[in-house]
Amino acid sequence: MRKVHFTEPSERIIQALNDQDTSFTIDDPLEHTMVLNMGPQHPATHGVLRLLVRLDGETVISCIPDLGYLHRGYEKLGENCSYHEFITHTDRLDYLSPLANNVAYTLAVEKLARIEVTKRVQFIRVICAEMARLASHFVFLGTMCMDVGALTILLWSFREREKLQDIMDVLTGVRFTNSFARIGGVANDMSDEVKKMISDYVEQFPEKIYECEKLVLSNRIFIDRCEGVGYISKEDAISMGATGPILRGSGIAHDLRRDHPYLVYNELDFDIPAFNEGDVLARFYVRLNEMKESIKILRQCLEKIPQGNVKPPAPKKVLPDKEKIYSKMEELINDFMLINFGINPPIGEVYNAIEGSKGELGFYIVSDGDGTPWRLKIRSPSFCNLQVMPQMIKGNMISDIVAIIGSVDPVMGEADK
Repeated sequence: MRKVHFTEPSERIIQALNDQDTSFTIDDPLEHTMVLNMGPQHPATHGVLRLLVRLDGETVISCIPDLGYLHRGYEKLGENCSYHEFITHTDRLDYLSPLANNVAYTLAVEKLARIEVTKRVQFIRVICAEMARLASHFVFLGTMCMDVGALTILLWSFREREKLQDIMDVLTGVRFTNSFARIGGVANDMSDEVKKMISDYVEQFPEKIYECEKLVLSNRIFIDRCEGVGYISKEDAISMGATGPILRGSGIAHDLRRDHPYLVYNELDFDIPAFNEGDVLARFYVRLNEMKESIKILRQCLEKIPQGNVKPPAPKKVLPDKEKIYSKMEELINDFMLINFGINPPIGEVYNAIEGSKGELGFYIVSDGDGTPWRLKIRSPSFCNLQVMPQMIKGNMISDIVAIIGSVDPVMGEADK
């Protein structure tokens, strides 16, 4: 029998290691590109936005926005609701400016059904749209500054937005997702209390916005993170269908309130801010100046708003007042017919748009004479403006993406339709 020699355990381990192939290589990350997912649950993507970015080191080579994480099918839902029922759904498109969404939709329906609203209603709708623009821009102001590291301005901007929410609460009875416009008018008349609250807000606004402006624009870090970042030329902005502050930040002073006036905007005096730089800072300045112009519009509306009814005498197209439904048989019948069978506009198609806080917000409706739209399509500004993101982001550092998204100010409720 052969004699077995046992070696020490440490020797066997060393021998086993020597027998293994332990060679390995490390790739240099700077010599390869990397694909990175940003979102859809990233805190700086302003909702469920997903960006696929291809990186060379920290430089973005390409970017693709990926939408579709809400899955709501609002346009198809609109084809199964009556014209009145869909009003409340428009609140959820851009939930930061629901009052303006109501106005855009009801204007399209009224154009289709050939309904004329009263002068007082037109002024009230302008007031609603401008308050919605202010509330939306305050959210932009706070969140965009927070994205680049300025947190105090977030608290200050939401403090000012809360004052607007208080006014909307008294005006509409709801603080959020408030449905106030109706086909042919508005839900209720504007009371003297609301008028006084808006007047007080207008008076205190210049001091408050100056505080915010001074805090941000004296911050060297904020300026350095925004200036020259996320550039988009005017030619590219036009070719990609950008509207609103993005287009005006690239030097195109296009605004539907002035270029295709609706309601009573042609009777009001206001400017259209525009800057030529086409970067994040230019888009910031556009929105900041737009807020000051909205205050100018509100002040004029309070001075010029006439007395009168908030619903035209069209009982077969416009819902009657609630108190009359409970006391008069004819109003009860009209309400029953409109709720159950709709307004039945004539056969035809219509497109009507307003200048929303984020750009052109339009509704395209095709009617076959029934009580519901045969086709309904929404031209939502966030959906169209997100097309410019790859162009803006390409060539910038990955840390600049949060500032660029903030400057686009998308709301995914209307981007994923």
